[in-house]
Amino acid sequence: MTFGARLAESVRARGRLCVGVDPHPELLDAWGLTDSARGLERFALTAVEAFGNVAPVVKPQSAFFERHGAKGIEVLERVIAGCRDLGALVLLDVKRGDIGSTVQAYADAYLDPRSPLAADAVTASPFLGVGSLDPLVDTALAHDAGVFLLALTSNPEGPEIQHATASDGRPVAAHVLDAVAARNASAHGLGSIGAVVGATVHLPAGMGPDQLDVGGPLLVPGIGAQGGTVDDVRRIFGPACRNVLPSSSREVLGKGPDKARLHDAVLRSAEAFTELT
Repeated sequence: MTFGARLAESVRARGRLCVGVDPHPELLDAWGLTDSARGLERFALTAVEAFGNVAPVVKPQSAFFERHGAKGIEVLERVIAGCRDLGALVLLDVKRGDIGSTVQAYADAYLDPRSPLAADAVTASPFLGVGSLDPLVDTALAHDAGVFLLALTSNPEGPEIQHATASDGRPVAAHVLDAVAARNASAHGLGSIGAVVGATVHLPAGMGPDQLDVGGPLLVPGIGAQGGTVDDVRRIFGPACRNVLPSSSREVLGKGPDKARLHDAVLRSAEAFTELT
């Protein structure tokens, strides 16, 4: 099955909430854990055990594993395997972006099934030019995996690039979204190439919700602790809500380390989005 088909199936079975695993030092401390590879292991594997069987998608943030070196990467491999064992898709949040053989190497690391870090999908930055990511996207499609391209992010620096106008007078973000839609044009059902659009963004002048309908999934970070709400999603995405994958991290992880509370937090957060169509 393609990533788009697997995602659609997982969302039907488990709801549409993507849950982040972001082992911030502050969260490790709040859980009574040390900022070490051992603390990381306890944190990440507890999270997987708590909600890997109810979340449709789990999104580990690679940077918080990488900061612990080889031992952190080993934990990330176990997180990926653990999520799969519990039936959750893995969206690895790496936000890689490069050119030529380098972006191909990233593709081999994160999307080739022979790699121990292979995930169901990854995030990627298109701001070296959308075409620079072609090897990543081609590898994903060849292996029935997915890629989510950053388009409109919630960070305050984002509009400087994303709202800037290209030579045709249209926003850069519009070109990214067009490229995503083009990659999904021949898909049957939900496409495997998605876009990242924050839950608290303001659309650039001249853009409307219809341009967010790219035929693939829309990863929507910023839900919960960052201020994004169900009403924000409805307002920003309009008819494209049917393809939205809201993402929550800190609001859920803050309920740890108790597994039952983490589990219940995912179910409650997911319930808020059941009416999106």
